[in-house]
Amino acid sequence: MKTFRAGRYINHGHYNSFQPNLINKDWKLDDMEIIHLLGQADRQLGRLDMFSKYTPNLEMFIQMHVTKEATQSSKIEGTKTNIEEALMEKEDVALSQIDDWTEVQNYIGAMNYGMARLQELPFSSRLIKETHGIILKGTRGEQKHPGNFRTSQNWIGGATIADAVFIPPVHTGINDLMSDLEKFAHNESAYFPELLKIALIHYQFETIHPFLDGNGRVGRLFITLYLVAKGILKQPILYISDFFEKNRSHYYDNLMRVRLSNDINQWFKFFLAGVVETATKAISTFEQILQLQKISEIKISTLGSRAANAQKVLNHLYQKPIINTAAIGKVTGLSVASAYKLARDMEKLGIFKEVTGAQRGKSYVFEDYLNLFR
Repeated sequence: MKTFRAGRYINHGHYNSFQPNLINKDWKLDDMEIIHLLGQADRQLGRLDMFSKYTPNLEMFIQMHVTKEATQSSKIEGTKTNIEEALMEKEDVALSQIDDWTEVQNYIGAMNYGMARLQELPFSSRLIKETHGIILKGTRGEQKHPGNFRTSQNWIGGATIADAVFIPPVHTGINDLMSDLEKFAHNESAYFPELLKIALIHYQFETIHPFLDGNGRVGRLFITLYLVAKGILKQPILYISDFFEKNRSHYYDNLMRVRLSNDINQWFKFFLAGVVETATKAISTFEQILQLQKISEIKISTLGSRAANAQKVLNHLYQKPIINTAAIGKVTGLSVASAYKLARDMEKLGIFKEVTGAQRGKSYVFEDYLNLFR
């Protein structure tokens, strides 16, 4: 790591592109601060993963973690959709917000797809391309070759390539660079801690910038997929994009610092600090979820014969904490009138609150739960 060289600039006449060096080689970890942070990160991820083993019906809570990650990762790219809007149905979203909303939904779809695909496909360029295709489908980047590596030069920042902040490598070298990245991900002959591997892979991917659009979202999405693929997490319950979004300028500055100053150590420290903070926050969220679950089920038990249907609604709310009476009817099989009555009962118990103020077409928010992800 002391002799690390990120790459070199290549002159093309009117601009200079950055050609990163290959990363599939032996790495020696000799920075005690990184070793200390790595220990903290490993411990916190281990604690977080315990919830995957011992939380009953964990799958009910996964979708909100994915939605949180999708919202924050997309926000880094400039979308304005918050988590409440991300949970809305398309017909309820303002026309001016549809593009942003679609990008968040695509991220959620790509994460769910990637998780399912890991059952039959390893972490690979193929998986990265497939998730990229989902992320750009029907969005503003739909014309930028979804699911395919670029065949032209791109750049980051600036109105034109002439005033760009950073110019990635020429497109002719992308396949070789991505092949090297993939080999490094699966290199078991030279040990390097998995958290540092994915930190380095993320940096290298963002430097290669292999797609014309959507690189940031794809690069952040596969951090979680990698951790699941390597067995560090069993479920996608780490929303590290929340840390990157809150520290957006440091995120970009630390990536750029590697290219300009070969300071890979600072990037590792930033990444590990993000894992520690995000995992610690997720652990607290799970603890509060389980406490809220107990309180809510005690309240529901007072409903007598209606408790079973109320539990069905509650289980739905853990996955999507905004619901209307039509959805209540669908979840429970109740008539419209009975669904309204059940909603009133649950509202009186303080499970959720009505937010439209309408006489018909009422919507309800499980706010105590939603607040855990805000």
